[in-house]
Amino acid sequence: MKIIGTFDMNEIALLIFVGVTYAIMVILPKRLSTELTILSLVWGFTVGVLFDFTIGGGKLDYYKVNDVNHYELFDFIYYMLFVPFGYCFNYFYEVLRIRGAISIFYIVVWAGIGIGAQYVFSALHIITLQNGFKLIYSVPIFLIIQTMTALIYGYIKKAEQISKADGEN
Repeated sequence: MKIIGTFDMNEIALLIFVGVTYAIMVILPKRLSTELTILSLVWGFTVGVLFDFTIGGGKLDYYKVNDVNHYELFDFIYYMLFVPFGYCFNYFYEVLRIRGAISIFYIVVWAGIGIGAQYVFSALHIITLQNGFKLIYSVPIFLIIQTMTALIYGYIKKAEQISKADGEN
């Protein structure tokens, strides 16, 4: 098994995306608690990889990552893009003080960002759709993931506020 397949434009683009997204995460001022930061990082990676393995591999095999249909080093690098996506979702949820009905709009916008990223990744051959899978099929997946993320964020944020209030008493 080869660790790296061919090294061409899709791997170069992937390294650029990873560098830029992680730089954004580092540059953004700290707004999330340590707990929410860790959760955002782990949640983004875990949920992304779970859905990616379910849809992109196994029996469904609806798309391949990079050049080949088996795992290689650059697949892991691709999966590392899920980390800043999860972090930025929660970061801007906090910074923009998203609450109530605005959450629905926010979730739809982030689903659009996810679809847009998949479109760019498809155009650059970072992912290749196959076996009849169309980009539009990702919309409900992104909506579900972003809704779950917002609900978990809200739950933890509320728990932090209760904990903080209990500490002041």
